[in-house]
Amino acid sequence: MTKPLVIAHRGASAREVENSLAAFRAAAGLGSDGVELDIHATADGALIVHHDEKIGGVHHIPYLTAKRVRELRLANGEPIPTLADALEAVGPRLQAFVEVKSLAPQFDDRLFDALAAGPNPSGYAVHGFDHRIVRRLGLERPGLRCGVLSSSYPVRPLAPLEDAGATILWQERQLVDQTLVDALHGAAMHIFVWTVDDPMEMRRLLGFGVDGVCTNRPDVGRHAVDALAA
Repeated sequence: MTKPLVIAHRGASAREVENSLAAFRAAAGLGSDGVELDIHATADGALIVHHDEKIGGVHHIPYLTAKRVRELRLANGEPIPTLADALEAVGPRLQAFVEVKSLAPQFDDRLFDALAAGPNPSGYAVHGFDHRIVRRLGLERPGLRCGVLSSSYPVRPLAPLEDAGATILWQERQLVDQTLVDALHGAAMHIFVWTVDDPMEMRRLLGFGVDGVCTNRPDVGRHAVDALAA
């Protein structure tokens, strides 16, 4: 049986500023198998790693140029990373799961180029709440691992995956049970749960057989996953 993945949510975000290079670099040392990060495209197509569409609640990324974003800083004083910066910080050993928050079709190749140029191209995947984007990217790049985010319990568990051409369901932690996990595994699909920081809740979800745990505390996740084989 393959061990579930420990995925650092926006990097090691319980210790460092989320979606910062420091958070991505710290993830490996805390036992992460992969890192989850978020991207938006600027007006001129630069792929910026940031959760919210606005930086500091003021600067609206889709209306900014890459040059303007480079002038801004995170709370730790770092520049806001590009996707290329983030993948370099994640390094060659860890996987990277890229949540595509917004991406106009004319910038799709920017994403594909960044993934191809990173230090671990075979370890990258995309996912998102906008299943239309996920489907589009998967159709343009057959073989790209794709996932869909869900914060509701799917009555037909396979439907959102099949509609988007995805193989990974990123499911909100409170809406996971054995029935859902079994339905997905029965169709050779995978389920990652988010965002789980409590050790007892991790054990509960791992007991269902989930394939990955997305957490702000990858060290806690590592301990929980390793305890499965103890």
